[in-house]
Amino acid sequence: MHALTRLASCLIGLAVLAPVHAASDANALRNTAKGLFQPIPDTPPTEVRGLAVTEDQKELGKWLFFDPRLSRSHILSCNSCHSVGTGGADNIPTSIGHGWQRGPRNSPTVYNSVFNIAQFWDGRAADLKEQAMGPVQASVEMNNTPVQVEKTLASIPQYVDAFKRAFPGEKNPVTFENMARAIEAFETTLITPGARFDKFLAGENTLDAEELQGLRLFVDKGCVACHSGKNFGGQAYFPFGVIKKPGADVVPAEDKGRFTVTNTATDEYVFRAAPLRNVALTAPYFHSGEVWELEQAVAIMGSSQLGHELNDKEVGQIASFLRTLSGNAPDIVYPILPPSTAATPKPQH
Repeated sequence: MHALTRLASCLIGLAVLAPVHAASDANALRNTAKGLFQPIPDTPPTEVRGLAVTEDQKELGKWLFFDPRLSRSHILSCNSCHSVGTGGADNIPTSIGHGWQRGPRNSPTVYNSVFNIAQFWDGRAADLKEQAMGPVQASVEMNNTPVQVEKTLASIPQYVDAFKRAFPGEKNPVTFENMARAIEAFETTLITPGARFDKFLAGENTLDAEELQGLRLFVDKGCVACHSGKNFGGQAYFPFGVIKKPGADVVPAEDKGRFTVTNTATDEYVFRAAPLRNVALTAPYFHSGEVWELEQAVAIMGSSQLGHELNDKEVGQIASFLRTLSGNAPDIVYPILPPSTAATPKPQH
């Protein structure tokens, strides 16, 4: 009888201690995570490239981001490929551009892009201002010219007034460069704070056992070597296929990545590590856009980058953790754009 009493007491004690140990493990994991990751801030940056970002610039940039008249056809806008309503991307393998051409790469998310070290998969743009200039001129995207863009914007009185407010003191503020600066200013507002993972970092118990184990695996298996910091990536460049190159559908032989920027042999098939914030919303995955399931992307990364053949349970746990990186997108009202005038250039095919 006494033995049974003592056994019952032990079992009760173990039941009481189990949550304590679980909490202790979670706290230890939280402390590890704090050394590797940072939360998305609650408020957007107040400056970029050392320049203050004003409300007038943001408002002008919002118009421009949604305005298809920046494209030669007057059909495509920045939002066409970086839709703020669908995770900041277009959710197709590769984007559709001028004349219904299909682009060579998957469209990266615009959300939290202000925190990346550089823009595009190959890092060819140093910042969001430079990035904004590229697609407008690319023949496979918006296929326009700086001169035509300036002519279009200067033909619309409301735009002229908006540029004057956004860039006061400039003799002729309606320029292609200021267009890009304004779009950059708007894009600084496209951040997604409040993810469950960020609340976990702050001390809240917002992750379940499956997600905690996924975080533990994400750290222990070495995913953090490429995906860490505030944006879980976007800060450095790595070869796709460090251990084993995936099939040609995932890594097309003709796309040599950063090599096209640097012309350096060691940069062949090197790409900027994809930021993983909101990754659950941005399928399909990789620069080729050929992988639709997050679990499949995790498995490919495990084998090709880390040399780990993850089992289904591990893949599921890591994917569950990655889904906790989805934050709160800002509420964005589609703007009523200023109307064209008789002097506005007509669409061209």
